[in-house]
Amino acid sequence: METVATENPYGLQAALEQGGLIAQGTFGIMVLMSLISWYIIFTKYWDQRKILQEAAELDKKFWTAPSLKDGAAKLPKDSAFRQLVDDGLRAAEHHEGRLTDKIDQHEWVTMSLQRSNALISSKMQGGLAFLASVGSTAPFIGLFGTVVGIYRALINIGIAGQASIDKVAGPVGEALIMTAVGLAVAVPAVLGYNWLIRRNKDVQEKLNNFAADIHGFLMSGTRAPVTGASAPAAKATPGKA
Repeated sequence: METVATENPYGLQAALEQGGLIAQGTFGIMVLMSLISWYIIFTKYWDQRKILQEAAELDKKFWTAPSLKDGAAKLPKDSAFRQLVDDGLRAAEHHEGRLTDKIDQHEWVTMSLQRSNALISSKMQGGLAFLASVGSTAPFIGLFGTVVGIYRALINIGIAGQASIDKVAGPVGEALIMTAVGLAVAVPAVLGYNWLIRRNKDVQEKLNNFAADIHGFLMSGTRAPVTGASAPAAKATPGKA
């Protein structure tokens, strides 16, 4: 016996058609929020991955160079580590270090590296506030669609004079769909936010350590030894820039 495929009268498409502009607008907003959230998650992950990979190769690529300038030349032009080196060298070269200066060279280089590090950190934090906002607001936007769907169900009951299933199934289904969509948008945003924040801490630790090494090298001409049980073997340090 041949079976005839019938369109689901209570699916997403039917709910959007029956819900009108309010349901369609609510659904469109949540779809847009979801797309932007996933874009931020993937792009931030890619940026973090790039920095962590560069950090793992610093001992081989950077600290084996004959000078800081030569080491910086081995790093990509858009590298966060290269930005720290360039800013540190620029600060050291533009400060004469005289006793009559109100700010000595040590503080001058320190402030320059801190400012450069803060700019990188600010860039890495970009977009995370949007993820947090999506995670906190998407369920309420879905709840708005839920309220509208239930309201339409009550109107249908009032018009029909009885709560027949064919009158309330569509609006109630629309309400449940909006709730589900709101949660589907919010949960990845919250998980992505927490995951990226945790990875940002690792990235910031690598940048802070590298900035401290650059500062120590500019002031003393040598890299400070790495301590700790997991510290790698001592590496040759580049000569003075």
